[in-house]
Amino acid sequence: MNRKELVEAILKEKTLTHLTKKDADQFIATLLDTVKRTVKKGDDVSLVGFGTFTKTRRAARTGVNPATGERIKIKAKTLPKFRPGKAWKDMF
Repeated sequence: MNRKELVEAILKEKTLTHLTKKDADQFIATLLDTVKRTVKKGDDVSLVGFGTFTKTRRAARTGVNPATGERIKIKAKTLPKFRPGKAWKDMF
């Protein structure tokens, strides 16, 4: 499902009939932007029943180039991480 399909799915919800397509798209854009800015700042975003977005640090390490077998150094980096919530995991 892409963003356009998500907007359409939101508009099909009977409880959200007052939203326009533009409103739904703006809501998704604002939600995603807020989550990204909050996690980048170092705070977690927890949505009960869905999951938690966090910022995590990956340590520097040594890897192997699969084509040549040569050892290479991989720099440390900071990445976003998502952990699904229990309710979401239980759906599967």
